[in-house]
Amino acid sequence: MEMPRLFDGRLKVRHLLLVDALSRQGTVVSAAAELHVTQPAATRSLHEVEDILGVELYERGPRGVTPTVFGEAFTQHARAVLAQLVQAGRHVVELAEADRGTVVVGTHLAGSNILLPRAIAALKHDHPHLTVIVRESTPEELLLELEAGRIDLVVGRLTAPSGEGLLRRPLYEESIELTVRAGHPLVGTSGIRFADLVAYPWILPGPQTALRGEVEGLFARHGLGLPENRVETTSFLTVRQLLLETDVVAVLPALLVRDDGRLAQLPVPLEAVGHSVGVTTSATRTLSPSARAMVRSLEEAAAGMSGGGHPQDGAAAGPDGETAGPDGAGHGGPGGRQSPR
Repeated sequence: MEMPRLFDGRLKVRHLLLVDALSRQGTVVSAAAELHVTQPAATRSLHEVEDILGVELYERGPRGVTPTVFGEAFTQHARAVLAQLVQAGRHVVELAEADRGTVVVGTHLAGSNILLPRAIAALKHDHPHLTVIVRESTPEELLLELEAGRIDLVVGRLTAPSGEGLLRRPLYEESIELTVRAGHPLVGTSGIRFADLVAYPWILPGPQTALRGEVEGLFARHGLGLPENRVETTSFLTVRQLLLETDVVAVLPALLVRDDGRLAQLPVPLEAVGHSVGVTTSATRTLSPSARAMVRSLEEAAAGMSGGGHPQDGAAAGPDGETAGPDGAGHGGPGGRQSPR
C-alpha cells in the first residue's frame, strides 16, 4: 500500500470533522445533522476521504456505520488535529485579549459539588474577565470531548493511571457513603446490616460508570443481587430531590452531602469502595494559560478542603518546592496565584 497523499490539497478540515462525528454518532444521518450538512453531502465527503486514504474507514450496515481498524486509527489522529486547531485559535485570542481567555471544564459527580465551585470562585476573584465554561456528562463522554479538544480538562473521579494520551493528577481521596434523608427510618438505628437495606428503594450510579461496577461487587460480596426497586442516574440534582422526598438509599461521594443538614449518612461501611478525585488533561496538548490557571486553582482548593487533605503524591516537586502540574509548569501556593497570561 502506498503512503496516502495527505498534503496534495484534497484533504480538508471538513473531512476530519465528518470522521469525528461519524465515529461518535454511528450514522451518516446523525453526523450530517450535527455538522449542518445534507446526508448526500456527508456521504460524498466520506467517499472523498476514503479515496484519499485508499482504505474503507467504516463498515456500512442497516443500522449505521461501524469504524474499521483504519477508521478507528484515523479518527484518533483526526481528533488530535482538530484539538490542536481549536487550541491554536483560542491561544491567538488569549494573546490578543490578555486576561480574557476561556477555559472549558468537564465534570461528573465527584468533585462537582465542592472542589470545582470553590476553584472557580477563587479563579474568578483573581481573573474576573476569564470565562469558565462547565460541561457535565459521563466520564466516558467527557474523555471523548477532551480527546477532541472541545474541553481543556476533566474534574472528577480518577479510574486509571496516566497513559493512552491522558495525564491524571490526583488531588484528594474521597470515601463513598450510603446516603438517605435526615428523616429516614434507618437514621439513628444501630447495628444496621447491609442486607437490611435491600428492602428499600435505591439510587445506583449509571451502568457506564466505574462506581457502578464497584457497587455491583459490593452487593455480590454480601451474596445479594441488585435491588429490583431502583433508579439509575448520574444526575446529582435528581438524586438529591429523590433523597429529600422518598426513603431511597443512594451511593454518593461523602463530600457531596457533607454540609447538607437534610441528608444523613448511614453507618454501614462500604469495603473497598472509594476513589481519588483529580484532574485529567491531554498528554498531547500544552495547556492554555487559562487552563493552567484553572488547574492551579483546583490544586489550591483541594489543599484547603478539610477532609480533602493535601494534593496527592502524584505531584512532582520543583526545585523551589512548587508543584509541577500536568503541563509541567510550576504552581505557586495559595498566596501565589499567577496570571493566566
